[in-house]
Amino acid sequence: MRNFFKNESGATAIEYGLIAALIAVAIIGAVTSLGGQTSTTFNAVADGMANAI
Repeated sequence: MRNFFKNESGATAIEYGLIAALIAVAIIGAVTSLGGQTSTTFNAVADGMANAI
């Protein structure tokens, strides 16, 4: 019974899973935010090139 309560390998796996989930949420948020800005910039460049011709 003592060994069962001393075993922390399951808790460690859960902690790693939570860390991975938080990193994934941060990456998704950054990509979503930067994606809109990048799209706007490329559209402005494309419009500028179309008007220059």
